[in-house]
Amino acid sequence: MPYTTLIDIAALKSHLHDPHWVIVDCRFNLMEPEAGRRAYRENHLPDARYAHLNDDLSGPITPETGRHPLPDPTRLAQRLGDWGISHHTQVIAYDDLGGMLAAARLWWLLRWLGHETVAVLDGGLPAWLKAGLPLTAELPVVSSTRFDARPDDRLWLTTAQVQALPPGNLVLDARGAARYRGEMEPVDPVAGHIPGAVNLPTDGHLTPEGGFLPIVELRARFDTALPGKPPAAIVHSCGSGVTACHNLLAMEAAGLPGSRLYPGSWSEWIRDPGRPVATGAAIN
Repeated sequence: MPYTTLIDIAALKSHLHDPHWVIVDCRFNLMEPEAGRRAYRENHLPDARYAHLNDDLSGPITPETGRHPLPDPTRLAQRLGDWGISHHTQVIAYDDLGGMLAAARLWWLLRWLGHETVAVLDGGLPAWLKAGLPLTAELPVVSSTRFDARPDDRLWLTTAQVQALPPGNLVLDARGAARYRGEMEPVDPVAGHIPGAVNLPTDGHLTPEGGFLPIVELRARFDTALPGKPPAAIVHSCGSGVTACHNLLAMEAAGLPGSRLYPGSWSEWIRDPGRPVATGAAIN
C-alpha cells in the first residue's frame, strides 16, 4: 500500500532497509540554518539522507521573491536522483517539529514534480525516540538513480494570481495568530497579513505530543475554519511558503484534497510596497 500523506512509526519500522523506500531527514532551524545538518551528522534514522531547506528545497532569493522560492525542477530532480529516489520509490520525510517545517515542504515538492508516493512521519523524530527505536551516525550508502521531473504548475499560484483571485477563493495563513494580526514579526520587515486571508496556525493540527490530530478532528478543524469552501478554493500561505505546506498536508490527510500553495507567501507579498497589508483579526 503506498503512503501519500502520513505514515506511523510502526509502518516505517517494518520497512526499515527496504530497498524501495527512502527516508529523508529534513530537520531545519530558521534561526540557525546549519543546526539541522549538524544534528543529522550526530544521529538520524537508519539509512536516512539529509535535505537542507535552503540548499536543497529552495531556489535562489531575488529582490522579487520570498525567503524560500521554489527550487528549479531540474536541479531538484538531480538531487532526488542523487538520494536514490525514482518514481518507483516510497519516500518518507521527517523532521523534529511534527512536519511543520521542511518535511511537509519536501512532501509538497515531490507531489509538484509528479511523485505521489511520499508521506510525512507522524510525530517525526520525537515519536521515533519515544518508541525506543534506533538512530545512527552512519551515513547511508546510496545508489544514485534518475528522477524525471514532471512539474504540475496548477498546484501553486504566483503573487499576481493571488492578487487576482476571484470571489469565493480564500487564502489560508498558517502563521501564528500574533504574526497574522501584525502584533509581532520576528522574521520579515513588515507585519500583518494579506487582506482577506483567514488564519489557521499549523500547531493547532498537532497533539501535545507532536503527532497529527485524529482524522475526524482534523476534518472538523477545517470545516470550522472554511465553512462551505471546497478545497479547490483554498490557497495556502505562511511566511515563506514552507509551513503552508503543513496546512496543505493536514487538509489532504483529513480527506480534503485539491487545495493549492502560494509559495511566495507573506515574504514575497511585501516585496512590493504597493501591495495592501491588513492587520488585526479577520472580519467574517
